[in-house]
Amino acid sequence: MLPKPLTEDICSLRADVERLAFSVIWEMTPDAEIISTRFTKSVIKSCAALSYVEAQARMDDSRLMDPLTTDLRNMNALAKIMRQRRIDRGALTLASAEVKFQIDTETHDPLDIGMYQIREANQMVEEFMLAANVSVAKQIRDCFPSCSLLRRHPTPTREMLEPLLCTAAAIGLNLDVSSSKALADSLDHAVRDDPYFNKLIRILATRCMTQAVYFCSGDLSPPEYHHYGLAAPLYTHFTSPIRRYADVIVHRLLAASLGIDKLPPVFQDRSQLTSIADNLNYRHRNAQMASRASVELHTLIYFRKRPTDTEARIVKIRSNGFIVFVPKYGIEGPVYLTGRGEKGSGEWHVDEQQQKIVKMDNSNSNSLSYSVLQSVRIHMEVVEPQPNRPKLQLTLIT
Repeated sequence: MLPKPLTEDICSLRADVERLAFSVIWEMTPDAEIISTRFTKSVIKSCAALSYVEAQARMDDSRLMDPLTTDLRNMNALAKIMRQRRIDRGALTLASAEVKFQIDTETHDPLDIGMYQIREANQMVEEFMLAANVSVAKQIRDCFPSCSLLRRHPTPTREMLEPLLCTAAAIGLNLDVSSSKALADSLDHAVRDDPYFNKLIRILATRCMTQAVYFCSGDLSPPEYHHYGLAAPLYTHFTSPIRRYADVIVHRLLAASLGIDKLPPVFQDRSQLTSIADNLNYRHRNAQMASRASVELHTLIYFRKRPTDTEARIVKIRSNGFIVFVPKYGIEGPVYLTGRGEKGSGEWHVDEQQQKIVKMDNSNSNSLSYSVLQSVRIHMEVVEPQPNRPKLQLTLIT
């Protein structure tokens, strides 16, 4: 969002280099209870620049006992307590099929594709970022009750959760969706021998959720501020001002709440802040669509010269086939069982209750069927049915 000189240099954290920051400083007990909170403009100097992989490797290496590694382990221990406390309150641990590409530095073509792996190091950073966002949300809401920029996640309706419930019922799984806590507990108990089963159920649950949105605090009553997924009564975005304009606004609100800066007039006008929040939500949806389009483009480039056979899982039954999720690559797409004008010895029928598609033979007995979450083998290749309109085609291997 910001110019490269800012994002790649001036605002980028580097080892042993001083950087200006806006800090949330807590005093915590050994069991991660926050005793006091302080907000301040600060100068920080990182002692190391670590990727998530490098940080995880340090924490896992029992031979390392240096101060940096010890600090990482101590922070991780606190983060685990904080995470469990959130889950106990009803926070959802959902999953998404986030795709990661390895890009050639010269051609910029994808060299590899796979699902992004979440490590303890990721979760450690996430917990402290969430805690900072919650602390800041409370501060700005207390100081500016009618014109704070907050973020809420509306509770999904029963109708929205119906696809998940139908799928769960078809495979003999009972999910309680009466509250976020009940759903979280149900998802935790959705464990079978299949290594992908729980992740697939969580992915399906994620797709039934409403979208989290920015809003002006003066537009809603406090009970409506609730963030369903995080089980948080108050929440905002503070920790990523380089890549999100919402965080820049929150930084300005926080600075004004501390008397560091004056609050810009535009943020004192409830109607204008509401308009900004609406635009942020609109831009966020556009960014999501652009991200999906980018993944689709790079996926086509990767598989263009790499036709492959692989395992997939059925995630949705359709009248003419099904949608599959490919765990190895973190992508999904349609598999068609019938084509236009196709004639065969049997006809496909969808059993909505059992979430399966069945092909009946001439004796009216089941000859072939495919069920939701079933494992199938597919062939993946890029085809071009129309000039300059390539698409990734998934074909069932029988």
